[in-house]
Amino acid sequence: MSLGDKISGPSEAMVPYTRVIVADSRGSAPREIGAEMLVWPDRIEGTIGGGQLEYEAISTARRISRAQVQRIPLGPAMGQCCGGSVTLAFVPPTAQSSISAGYQLTALCDGPMPLSVHRALARARDRGDTPARLLDGWLIEPKVTPHLPIWVWGAGHVGRALVQVLAPLPGIAVTWADTGSERFPPRMPDNVRPVTAHHLPDLVSLAPKHAQHFVLTYSHALDLELCHRMLCHGFGRLGLIGSATKRARFRKKLAVLGHCDTQIDQIDCPIGDPTFGKHPQAIAVSITAALLTRMSCTGAPDHASATVTQGGAL
Repeated sequence: MSLGDKISGPSEAMVPYTRVIVADSRGSAPREIGAEMLVWPDRIEGTIGGGQLEYEAISTARRISRAQVQRIPLGPAMGQCCGGSVTLAFVPPTAQSSISAGYQLTALCDGPMPLSVHRALARARDRGDTPARLLDGWLIEPKVTPHLPIWVWGAGHVGRALVQVLAPLPGIAVTWADTGSERFPPRMPDNVRPVTAHHLPDLVSLAPKHAQHFVLTYSHALDLELCHRMLCHGFGRLGLIGSATKRARFRKKLAVLGHCDTQIDQIDCPIGDPTFGKHPQAIAVSITAALLTRMSCTGAPDHASATVTQGGAL
């Protein structure tokens, strides 16, 4: 899904804009392949890395009327010292796109689709291969981008801080759960789905089994039942706010409920790096830093799976 697909306001959707996409990069570059920004006559949304590179890209986007590609060295002439290069695709509103094999195809040059693109799409369809983002003058973008489902349980100080940090990040989809809508802030962050239930643990069954959970509610009893339900349901990762003492007490209580040590050890508690401090925003930043580190190491959303247990009823 592109940045443009996320525009929902009717006034925004009616004003033409040009997309600027990082279609390729070599060496050190300020943004990853696929990063993009939208350029209107009077504003922008998103970023391809800032600095002189972005300044000139904005100028180009506002000037062109046809799709084009530019390869830009990131050296002294650009006022940058990254040492690499980026290839930018400029897609104005007049560009024609089509969908094939789950990819959006945009011609950045004249002429019919080359054989190389046909073959890349066939490999994507038949073998699941991921085609290059830019191939022989054609931009190839996945129409649906995998997102890591993250569930934040609790809308207290830490829950609010964590959602504010997570919401703008690419590659994740945040679900925010609490016992009532009045516990959420008046304005919900973009790309966050709020869910409520009078008995919060009843929502656990709705979460994907590879979702990552952060349990941050106002009640230790509620936290315990959520952990119990998640151990029964399955999860990618489970983080629980608390202390070493809370972890020890939960270990004993979860064992009584029928969970073995190996399964209980899958709960990460306490969460957050204590060197960041105890301020809600500091906790949120440290939790997010650990999450991004895991995602960076795997090169994809972290889908570690937990073993499902057969615990008793709470």
